[in-house]
Amino acid sequence: MRTYLLRRCLYMIMILLGASMLIFFLYSLTPGDYVDNNMNLSEQRKAELREIHGLDRPIIERYINWMANIFKGDFGYSLAQQRSVIDLFQDYIWNSFLLAVVATFFTWFFAVVIGVLTAYKQYSLFDTLVMIGIFAAMSIPSFFIGLFLIKVFAVDLKLLPPGGMITTGSRAVGWEYIKDVLHHMLLPVAVMVMLGVGSLTRYFRSNMLDVIKQDYVRTARAKGLKERSVLFRHALKNAMLPAITLVGFELPGLFGGSIIIEKIFNWPGIGQLYMQSFTVRDYPLLMGFTMFIAILTVIGTLISDILYHTSDPRVRL
Repeated sequence: MRTYLLRRCLYMIMILLGASMLIFFLYSLTPGDYVDNNMNLSEQRKAELREIHGLDRPIIERYINWMANIFKGDFGYSLAQQRSVIDLFQDYIWNSFLLAVVATFFTWFFAVVIGVLTAYKQYSLFDTLVMIGIFAAMSIPSFFIGLFLIKVFAVDLKLLPPGGMITTGSRAVGWEYIKDVLHHMLLPVAVMVMLGVGSLTRYFRSNMLDVIKQDYVRTARAKGLKERSVLFRHALKNAMLPAITLVGFELPGLFGGSIIIEKIFNWPGIGQLYMQSFTVRDYPLLMGFTMFIAILTVIGTLISDILYHTSDPRVRL
Protein backbone atom coordinates (compact mmCIF):
# COMPACT_ATOMS: atom_id res chain seq x y z
CA MET A 1 0.00 0.00 0.00
CA ARG A 2 2.80 2.41 0.89
CA THR A 3 4.56 1.81 -2.42
CA TYR A 4 1.29 2.22 -4.31
CA LEU A 5 0.49 5.52 -2.58
CA LEU A 6 3.98 6.86 -3.25
CA ARG A 7 3.74 5.92 -6.92
CA ARG A 8 0.26 7.43 -7.23
CA CYS A 9 1.40 10.64 -5.59
CA LEU A 10 4.16 10.96 -8.17
CA TYR A 11 1.63 10.38 -10.95
CA MET A 12 -0.69 12.96 -9.42
CA ILE A 13 2.08 15.55 -9.35
CA MET A 14 2.82 14.93 -13.02
CA ILE A 15 -0.87 15.13 -13.94
CA LEU A 16 -1.39 18.34 -11.98
CA LEU A 17 1.73 19.84 -13.53
CA GLY A 18 0.36 19.14 -17.00
CA ALA A 19 -3.07 20.43 -16.00
CA SER A 20 -1.58 23.62 -14.55
CA MET A 21 0.27 24.34 -17.79
CA LEU A 22 -2.88 23.77 -19.84
CA ILE A 23 -4.99 25.94 -17.53
CA PHE A 24 -2.52 28.81 -17.28
CA PHE A 25 -1.56 29.05 -20.95
CA LEU A 26 -5.17 28.63 -22.10
CA TYR A 27 -6.34 31.61 -20.07
CA SER A 28 -3.19 33.68 -20.50
CA LEU A 29 -3.12 33.37 -24.29
CA THR A 30 -6.81 34.24 -24.61
CA PRO A 31 -7.10 37.77 -26.06
CA GLY A 32 -8.21 40.40 -23.56
CA ASP A 33 -8.37 40.36 -19.77
CA TYR A 34 -9.97 42.32 -16.95
CA VAL A 35 -7.60 45.28 -17.38
CA ASP A 36 -8.10 45.50 -21.16
CA ASN A 37 -11.89 45.25 -20.92
CA ASN A 38 -12.31 47.82 -18.15
CA MET A 39 -13.40 50.92 -20.05
CA ASN A 40 -13.27 53.08 -16.92
CA LEU A 41 -9.48 52.90 -16.74
CA SER A 42 -7.10 55.17 -18.59
CA GLU A 43 -4.21 53.74 -20.57
CA GLN A 44 -1.78 54.94 -17.93
CA ARG A 45 -3.75 53.24 -15.16
CA LYS A 46 -3.96 50.04 -17.20
CA ALA A 47 -0.17 50.05 -17.61
CA GLU A 48 0.24 50.57 -13.85
CA LEU A 49 -2.08 47.67 -13.04
CA ARG A 50 -0.25 45.41 -15.48
CA GLU A 51 3.04 46.23 -13.80
CA ILE A 52 1.64 45.80 -10.28
CA HIS A 53 0.13 42.38 -11.02
CA GLY A 54 2.99 41.21 -13.24
CA LEU A 55 0.89 41.04 -16.40
CA ASP A 56 3.62 42.75 -18.41
CA ARG A 57 6.18 40.02 -17.71
CA PRO A 58 7.00 37.09 -20.04
CA ILE A 59 4.41 34.34 -19.90
CA ILE A 60 6.90 31.69 -18.73
CA GLU A 61 7.96 33.86 -15.80
CA ARG A 62 4.32 34.46 -14.90
CA TYR A 63 3.61 30.73 -14.96
CA ILE A 64 6.55 29.94 -12.69
CA ASN A 65 5.47 32.63 -10.21
CA TRP A 66 1.87 31.38 -10.32
CA MET A 67 2.91 27.79 -9.57
CA ALA A 68 5.28 28.91 -6.81
CA ASN A 69 2.41 30.79 -5.16
CA ILE A 70 0.08 27.78 -5.47
CA PHE A 71 2.58 25.63 -3.57
CA LYS A 72 2.36 28.27 -0.83
CA GLY A 73 -1.43 28.07 -0.81
CA ASP A 74 -1.93 31.29 -2.79
CA PHE A 75 -4.18 30.80 -5.84
CA GLY A 76 -3.89 34.39 -7.04
CA TYR A 77 -5.63 37.72 -6.65
CA SER A 78 -9.00 38.57 -8.16
CA LEU A 79 -8.81 41.87 -10.03
CA ALA A 80 -12.58 42.23 -10.28
CA GLN A 81 -13.31 41.44 -6.61
CA GLN A 82 -10.14 43.07 -5.28
CA ARG A 83 -9.58 40.14 -2.96
CA SER A 84 -7.43 37.03 -2.90
CA VAL A 85 -8.88 33.94 -4.54
CA ILE A 86 -8.53 31.94 -1.31
CA ASP A 87 -10.63 34.49 0.60
CA LEU A 88 -13.31 34.30 -2.08
CA PHE A 89 -13.25 30.49 -1.87
CA GLN A 90 -13.86 30.66 1.87
CA ASP A 91 -16.82 33.00 1.39
CA TYR A 92 -18.55 31.22 -1.49
CA ILE A 93 -17.41 27.61 -1.79
CA TRP A 94 -19.00 26.39 1.44
CA ASN A 95 -22.39 27.63 0.27
CA SER A 96 -22.01 25.50 -2.86
CA PHE A 97 -20.73 22.61 -0.75
CA LEU A 98 -23.81 22.75 1.50
CA LEU A 99 -26.16 22.71 -1.48
CA ALA A 100 -24.25 19.92 -3.24
CA VAL A 101 -23.93 17.67 -0.17
CA VAL A 102 -27.66 17.71 0.53
CA ALA A 103 -28.54 17.20 -3.14
CA THR A 104 -25.99 14.39 -3.52
CA PHE A 105 -27.28 12.57 -0.43
CA PHE A 106 -30.88 12.56 -1.63
CA THR A 107 -29.83 11.77 -5.21
CA TRP A 108 -27.92 8.66 -4.16
CA PHE A 109 -30.60 7.63 -1.66
CA PHE A 110 -33.44 7.79 -4.17
CA ALA A 111 -31.29 6.30 -6.95
CA VAL A 112 -30.32 3.27 -4.84
CA VAL A 113 -33.83 2.58 -3.58
CA ILE A 114 -35.53 3.10 -6.96
CA GLY A 115 -32.78 1.22 -8.81
CA VAL A 116 -33.15 -1.82 -6.57
CA LEU A 117 -36.95 -1.85 -6.78
CA THR A 118 -37.06 -1.41 -10.58
CA ALA A 119 -34.51 -4.21 -11.03
CA TYR A 120 -36.51 -6.48 -8.72
CA LYS A 121 -39.75 -5.65 -10.58
CA GLN A 122 -38.27 -5.63 -14.05
CA TYR A 123 -40.77 -5.03 -16.89
CA SER A 124 -43.56 -4.35 -14.41
CA LEU A 125 -45.85 -1.30 -14.56
CA PHE A 126 -43.81 0.33 -11.77
CA ASP A 127 -40.58 -0.21 -13.73
CA THR A 128 -42.12 1.23 -16.89
CA LEU A 129 -43.51 4.33 -15.16
CA VAL A 130 -40.22 4.99 -13.37
CA MET A 131 -38.18 4.72 -16.57
CA ILE A 132 -40.57 7.07 -18.37
CA GLY A 133 -40.24 9.58 -15.54
CA ILE A 134 -36.45 9.24 -15.53
CA PHE A 135 -36.13 9.88 -19.25
CA ALA A 136 -38.55 12.80 -19.00
CA ALA A 137 -36.54 14.44 -16.20
CA MET A 138 -33.26 13.89 -18.05
CA SER A 139 -34.57 15.40 -21.28
CA ILE A 140 -35.87 18.66 -19.76
CA PRO A 141 -33.28 21.45 -19.38
CA SER A 142 -32.36 22.40 -15.83
CA PHE A 143 -33.27 26.06 -16.28
CA PHE A 144 -36.79 25.09 -17.42
CA ILE A 145 -37.36 22.84 -14.39
CA GLY A 146 -36.03 25.53 -12.07
CA LEU A 147 -38.19 28.30 -13.53
CA PHE A 148 -41.23 26.01 -13.58
CA LEU A 149 -40.85 25.15 -9.88
CA ILE A 150 -40.37 28.83 -9.03
CA LYS A 151 -43.55 29.64 -10.96
CA VAL A 152 -45.58 26.96 -9.16
CA PHE A 153 -44.27 26.95 -5.59
CA ALA A 154 -43.00 30.53 -5.20
CA VAL A 155 -45.24 32.66 -7.42
CA ASP A 156 -48.55 30.79 -7.53
CA LEU A 157 -48.69 28.87 -4.25
CA LYS A 158 -46.28 31.16 -2.34
CA LEU A 159 -45.04 28.21 -0.32
CA LEU A 160 -41.31 28.62 -0.93
CA PRO A 161 -38.97 31.55 -1.58
CA PRO A 162 -37.98 32.11 -5.24
CA GLY A 163 -34.26 32.40 -4.54
CA GLY A 164 -31.44 33.48 -2.29
CA MET A 165 -29.93 31.72 0.70
CA ILE A 166 -31.67 33.63 3.49
CA THR A 167 -34.59 36.05 3.69
CA THR A 168 -33.60 39.57 2.66
CA GLY A 169 -32.85 41.67 5.73
CA SER A 170 -33.03 38.69 8.06
CA ARG A 171 -30.91 38.78 11.20
CA ALA A 172 -31.86 35.32 12.41
CA VAL A 173 -29.29 33.33 14.35
CA GLY A 174 -29.05 29.81 15.64
CA TRP A 175 -31.89 27.43 14.85
CA GLU A 176 -33.96 30.15 13.14
CA TYR A 177 -31.09 30.81 10.74
CA ILE A 178 -30.76 27.09 9.96
CA LYS A 179 -34.50 26.81 9.26
CA ASP A 180 -34.34 29.85 6.98
CA VAL A 181 -31.46 28.37 4.98
CA LEU A 182 -33.19 24.97 4.71
CA HIS A 183 -36.36 26.70 3.55
CA HIS A 184 -34.44 28.41 0.74
CA MET A 185 -32.64 25.19 -0.18
CA LEU A 186 -35.75 23.16 -0.99
CA LEU A 187 -36.24 24.30 -4.58
CA PRO A 188 -32.60 24.20 -5.79
CA VAL A 189 -32.04 20.83 -4.09
CA ALA A 190 -35.20 19.45 -5.68
CA VAL A 191 -34.01 20.51 -9.15
CA MET A 192 -30.53 19.03 -8.63
CA VAL A 193 -32.02 15.75 -7.39
CA MET A 194 -34.40 15.53 -10.34
CA LEU A 195 -31.53 16.08 -12.76
CA GLY A 196 -29.10 13.68 -11.12
CA VAL A 197 -31.30 10.80 -9.99
CA GLY A 198 -32.15 9.64 -13.52
CA SER A 199 -28.77 8.52 -14.81
CA LEU A 200 -27.75 7.18 -11.40
CA THR A 201 -30.94 5.13 -11.11
CA ARG A 202 -30.32 3.52 -14.49
CA TYR A 203 -26.77 2.75 -13.36
CA PHE A 204 -27.89 0.96 -10.18
CA ARG A 205 -30.74 -0.79 -12.00
CA SER A 206 -28.32 -2.21 -14.57
CA ASN A 207 -25.90 -3.37 -11.86
CA MET A 208 -28.68 -4.96 -9.83
CA LEU A 209 -30.01 -6.85 -12.87
CA ASP A 210 -26.58 -8.43 -13.28
CA VAL A 211 -26.13 -9.22 -9.59
CA ILE A 212 -29.54 -10.76 -8.79
CA LYS A 213 -28.90 -13.45 -11.39
CA GLN A 214 -25.79 -14.68 -9.57
CA ASP A 215 -25.64 -18.02 -7.76
CA TYR A 216 -25.06 -16.58 -4.29
CA VAL A 217 -28.32 -14.61 -4.54
CA ARG A 218 -30.24 -17.79 -5.37
CA THR A 219 -28.46 -19.50 -2.48
CA ALA A 220 -29.52 -16.73 -0.09
CA ARG A 221 -33.12 -17.13 -1.21
CA ALA A 222 -32.89 -20.92 -0.83
CA LYS A 223 -31.84 -20.44 2.79
CA GLY A 224 -35.18 -18.77 3.43
CA LEU A 225 -33.96 -15.23 3.90
CA LYS A 226 -36.46 -12.43 3.49
CA GLU A 227 -36.48 -10.82 0.05
CA ARG A 228 -35.60 -7.43 1.53
CA SER A 229 -32.55 -8.93 3.18
CA VAL A 230 -31.51 -10.66 -0.04
CA LEU A 231 -31.81 -7.47 -2.08
CA PHE A 232 -30.32 -4.89 0.26
CA ARG A 233 -27.79 -6.96 2.24
CA HIS A 234 -26.47 -9.36 -0.34
CA ALA A 235 -27.21 -8.12 -3.85
CA LEU A 236 -26.88 -4.38 -3.27
CA LYS A 237 -23.51 -4.71 -1.56
CA ASN A 238 -21.95 -6.15 -4.71
CA ALA A 239 -23.96 -3.91 -7.04
CA MET A 240 -22.50 -0.88 -5.26
CA LEU A 241 -18.91 -1.82 -6.09
CA PRO A 242 -18.91 -0.40 -9.65
CA ALA A 243 -20.48 2.79 -8.28
CA ILE A 244 -17.30 3.50 -6.32
CA THR A 245 -15.88 4.86 -9.56
CA LEU A 246 -18.40 7.68 -9.36
CA VAL A 247 -17.07 8.76 -5.96
CA GLY A 248 -13.99 10.18 -7.64
CA PHE A 249 -16.15 12.52 -9.67
CA GLU A 250 -18.42 13.50 -6.77
CA LEU A 251 -15.65 15.25 -4.81
CA PRO A 252 -14.98 18.07 -7.30
CA GLY A 253 -18.70 18.30 -7.91
CA LEU A 254 -19.34 18.96 -4.22
CA PHE A 255 -17.09 22.01 -4.24
CA GLY A 256 -17.54 23.00 -7.86
CA GLY A 257 -21.08 24.27 -7.52
CA SER A 258 -23.80 24.19 -10.12
CA ILE A 259 -23.51 27.27 -12.31
CA ILE A 260 -27.00 27.15 -13.83
CA ILE A 261 -28.86 26.22 -10.64
CA GLU A 262 -27.07 28.82 -8.54
CA LYS A 263 -27.77 31.46 -11.18
CA ILE A 264 -31.48 30.62 -11.43
CA PHE A 265 -32.06 30.60 -7.67
CA ASN A 266 -29.57 33.39 -6.93
CA TRP A 267 -27.68 31.09 -4.57
CA PRO A 268 -24.45 32.78 -3.38
CA GLY A 269 -22.14 29.92 -4.36
CA ILE A 270 -18.89 29.48 -6.20
CA GLY A 271 -20.70 28.58 -9.42
CA GLN A 272 -22.35 31.98 -9.68
CA LEU A 273 -19.06 33.71 -8.82
CA TYR A 274 -17.35 31.66 -11.52
CA MET A 275 -19.96 32.82 -14.05
CA GLN A 276 -19.50 36.46 -13.06
CA SER A 277 -15.74 36.10 -13.44
CA PHE A 278 -16.21 34.85 -16.99
CA THR A 279 -18.27 37.92 -17.81
CA VAL A 280 -15.52 40.36 -16.74
CA ARG A 281 -12.65 38.05 -17.76
CA ASP A 282 -11.21 37.85 -14.26
CA TYR A 283 -8.64 35.25 -15.30
CA PRO A 284 -6.75 34.96 -11.97
CA LEU A 285 -9.92 33.76 -10.24
CA LEU A 286 -10.83 31.48 -13.16
CA MET A 287 -7.37 29.91 -13.18
CA GLY A 288 -7.27 29.45 -9.43
CA PHE A 289 -10.69 27.84 -9.30
CA THR A 290 -10.03 25.54 -12.28
CA MET A 291 -6.76 24.43 -10.70
CA PHE A 292 -8.56 23.78 -7.43
CA ILE A 293 -11.07 21.55 -9.23
CA ALA A 294 -8.22 19.69 -10.95
CA ILE A 295 -6.63 18.98 -7.57
CA LEU A 296 -9.93 17.69 -6.18
CA THR A 297 -10.38 15.46 -9.25
CA VAL A 298 -7.08 13.61 -8.88
CA ILE A 299 -7.63 13.28 -5.12
CA GLY A 300 -11.11 11.88 -5.73
CA THR A 301 -9.72 9.36 -8.21
CA LEU A 302 -7.17 8.18 -5.65
CA ILE A 303 -9.89 7.84 -2.99
CA SER A 304 -12.06 5.75 -5.32
CA ASP A 305 -9.16 3.39 -6.10
CA ILE A 306 -8.44 2.90 -2.40
CA LEU A 307 -12.14 2.29 -1.71
CA TYR A 308 -12.19 -0.35 -4.44
CA HIS A 309 -9.41 -2.26 -2.66
CA THR A 310 -11.05 -1.80 0.75
CA SER A 311 -14.47 -2.98 -0.43
CA ASP A 312 -13.22 -5.87 -2.58
CA PRO A 313 -9.96 -7.52 -1.42
CA ARG A 314 -9.73 -9.24 -4.83
CA VAL A 315 -8.80 -5.91 -6.38
CA ARG A 316 -5.06 -5.43 -6.30
CA LEU A 317 -3.56 -1.97 -6.17
